[in-house]
Amino acid sequence: MRDMCARLADSPLVGLVVLGTTGEAMLLDEDESDHAIAAARAAWPSGRPFIVGTGRESTAATMRATKRAADLGADLVLVRTPGFYKSQMTTGVFVRHYTAVAESSPVPVLLYNFTAVTGVNISADAVEALSKHDNIHGIKESGGDVNQIASFVKVSPSDFRVFAGSSASFLAALRAGAEGGILALANLLPATCQLLHDLAFAGKPGEAEAVQNELLPIAKLIGALHGIAGLKAAMKLAGCDVGDPRPPLQPVSDTTVASLRHALAPFQEIALV
Repeated sequence: MRDMCARLADSPLVGLVVLGTTGEAMLLDEDESDHAIAAARAAWPSGRPFIVGTGRESTAATMRATKRAADLGADLVLVRTPGFYKSQMTTGVFVRHYTAVAESSPVPVLLYNFTAVTGVNISADAVEALSKHDNIHGIKESGGDVNQIASFVKVSPSDFRVFAGSSASFLAALRAGAEGGILALANLLPATCQLLHDLAFAGKPGEAEAVQNELLPIAKLIGALHGIAGLKAAMKLAGCDVGDPRPPLQPVSDTTVASLRHALAPFQEIALV
């Protein structure tokens, strides 16, 4: 964790998220989560946003995790939607859940919607209501549905920040109004991901499109195809061994490692090992 944070601190990335989906937060117990936060906080420079994932299935557990994260140095918390009782996760339930969390949180809250993992989807109506809360500052939308991102932008105030979570559709999300991204791929290629963002906001569509197309092969490999195990294997190829995924997740095959190596070969910001 410390080595990874030091590597990212030397990159142009604006901030860091600890205990998100890619951080295997669902596979850690509470003590391990707190240790991870403390280790990352010690290694991450002050003055750059330090965001901690604190979503739990119950509102009370989420509130407790959020307060612990704040005590350990979180600047903001990223709170995924609860999803175990899928059919009962209505707009009203989400509004009550997030309102309670925000009102008890010592730090600002970011909503986190990742339907592919949770099996539930937060509606634009819920985002519209929650975006008016003084302590809810934005949302991460991890699906590739650009229309949904556009709907979140449309219904929320201008100071409510919408972040994309899919590197494969990052440029499209920025064009739809997203302010930035919280991307798994940025662990591996932070400078290239930041460059794509900067080109998009600098009004250089052709150059931004070229970078997005360059990212697509590796984005697909570590996204829907191989996920966390693929990213960890790619990180090892890039000279930062962050270990194997935690069971029940399993390491990728040698064939997949070869595919990852091939997809990473064009990127000058990393030296493959």
